[in-house]
Amino acid sequence: MIGQSTVLAAEFPPSVEDFYLPSILPWGHESYWFTKITFLVWLTVALIILFFLVAYRKPQLVPSKKQWMAESAYGFVRNNIAVEMIGPRGVAFAPYLTSLFLFIILNNFWGIVPLVQISPNSHIAFPAFLAIISYFLFIIVGIRHHGFVKYFKTALIPPAPWFILPLLIPIEFFSNFLVRPFSLAVRLFANMFAGHMLLLVFTLGGFAMISENVWFTPFSIVSWIMTIALTLLEFLVICLQAYVFTVLTASYVQGALADEH
Repeated sequence: MIGQSTVLAAEFPPSVEDFYLPSILPWGHESYWFTKITFLVWLTVALIILFFLVAYRKPQLVPSKKQWMAESAYGFVRNNIAVEMIGPRGVAFAPYLTSLFLFIILNNFWGIVPLVQISPNSHIAFPAFLAIISYFLFIIVGIRHHGFVKYFKTALIPPAPWFILPLLIPIEFFSNFLVRPFSLAVRLFANMFAGHMLLLVFTLGGFAMISENVWFTPFSIVSWIMTIALTLLEFLVICLQAYVFTVLTASYVQGALADEH
């Protein structure tokens, strides 16, 4: 059996396809897209919608616990991110920024939930899609506020001597319109992917060592203790990355609304 497995491994080496999760639906090839990751994203959206529907089903002057939690989440993003970064005009963007913050933090949170232990944001497609939304948001906001020509003139032409502009304009274009969405997506993806891999290494490593030799039990215990410590650290990273992504989106909107470069 071992020899046969070795032969099969030699004939069929690992490929990119090994990184795609299998479908969790039992029927048909057409259901290949509905994986564990897809289910978690849908569940996240459903939980956020359900939470706010329940919290504001019967709003009261003296809020209930659910209403207080919903108002606190919205108030935190509105006051500490939207208004703080954009100014009074940030109130108009608070609903989107709140939705973005809660969507990211809850999707990140799946990475430390027992028996789930994977975040949809550890797959580059989801951070990339969120970055694209933020990318088009600040561009559209800038065009609506300034007009097409004035916005790109403000974004691309810094106040500098004319003879240095041929060097600065490509740099401004690269930093403002290419690096921003790339850095947003990669920062979130890399942190979630790295955290997921570290938790897997120490969790599965503990089981592997104890099954290999009973004398490795102390090392297995240390490995599981490291898993607990890394889970606590990952919780901080989860909150921080959701906050950073939302703050950067707000800062890009603020830059698009600014009258000067």
